[in-house]
Amino acid sequence: MSWLGLLVHNFLESVDGSTIAVGLVSAGLFLGWWRIPSRRSAMGWLLLGMGIVQFAGATVTVVPFGFLPFTPSQTLGHYLVHVEYGASQVPLAGAMIKQLLRDSGKSQA
Repeated sequence: MSWLGLLVHNFLESVDGSTIAVGLVSAGLFLGWWRIPSRRSAMGWLLLGMGIVQFAGATVTVVPFGFLPFTPSQTLGHYLVHVEYGASQVPLAGAMIKQLLRDSGKSQA
């Protein structure tokens, strides 16, 4: 879901391709989480961090702050794409929080 949100954002906003690296890193972390059970907790923390960073990025880059290297358009379409992008990060963060809490309960038992 997180990756799909990034893909939709990039397609609709005609992004220059610089965020493709974010998608590749996310995909690599997911594959590590899925295929290497012994590293699932570490990958869970990294995926949670990735979801939070992408959510923050979707939120911050919609406003024309002076420190940004670009000026985002101030249109309803732009706002809606960023709402979609930010909202698509919530399931990833929620799933990783749930997994990490479950894993921490196992280690205490």
